[in-house]
Amino acid sequence: MNRSASCCCGQSTIEVEGDPKLHRVCSCNDCKKSSGSAFGISAYFADSQVKNKNAETRSYHITNKETEQQRYFCRSCGTTLYWKISRFPSIPGIAEMTGIAGGCFTDNPLPFPTLSAATVNKCAWLELPELQVVS
Repeated sequence: MNRSASCCCGQSTIEVEGDPKLHRVCSCNDCKKSSGSAFGISAYFADSQVKNKNAETRSYHITNKETEQQRYFCRSCGTTLYWKISRFPSIPGIAEMTGIAGGCFTDNPLPFPTLSAATVNKCAWLELPELQVVS
């Protein structure tokens, strides 16, 4: 099954095949700021699953104590669509995966997330279903 994620204006898309290798809800401050919400939904696909990028994107680079990543966003509407993480100690093989904003899969939504990350930063009022917790 192929899925397509798109930005708000529809000018930038990324198409993937199959289900994500990692699908998580994350409450870290980076995901909250990037999504503009109480948490981020991240779907990671093996690079071999990425079939097409029809994207007029710009990018920016983030480096902090744990991660190094390149985030790609639509040049027209600013939606963060996908990213590459070259360093993330707690996720083996992350450099060979492409992260895609889970909310951008609107036509063919993703399956239920399996992980919840950075729960220490979770908003006190937020209740999530039972997920495997990773720190």
